Amino acid sequence: MKRFHLHLAVENLEESVAFYSGLFGVFPSVRKEDYAKWMLDDPKINLAISTRGLLPGLDHLGIQVDSEEELAEVKGRMGRANLPVAEQSEASCCYSRSDKYWTVDPQGIAWEAFHTLSDIPVFGERESQEKDGSSCCVPTFPIRLGKI
Repeated sequence: MKRFHLHLAVENLEESVAFYSGLFGVFPSVRKEDYAKWMLDDPKINLAISTRGLLPGLDHLGIQVDSEEELAEVKGRMGRANLPVAEQSEASCCYSRSDKYWTVDPQGIAWEAFHTLSDIPVFGERESQEKDGSSCCVPTFPIRLGKI
């Protein structure tokens, strides 16, 4: 099964949690001081919001999969679309450890394909580092700028 993923950077997490909880009719399945996530079946989406971005708005889009086989399939699609692809194995991000592939669309919007391996207690590997403009773990290497 594949699930659409959308990560938004927000200015006020409490207001945004109230809005999306009202919109979807359920509270987030994951709630942290700086992060919330809804895993919805109708519509089938993984919506994450956080206060980690420097600017509010769209951080990145993605496709969450349930298996390594599905992840390989989506990676292949990225390649067939003539998009640059960067790999992150066992990446620690957004309170999860995942295998990921990243690309950018022609407009420079970051896309990730990922398979979650486990939950982790911290936001990610860069927990103690300063914000770099990404609310999640979008690579800061050239793919973020569409240069790979």
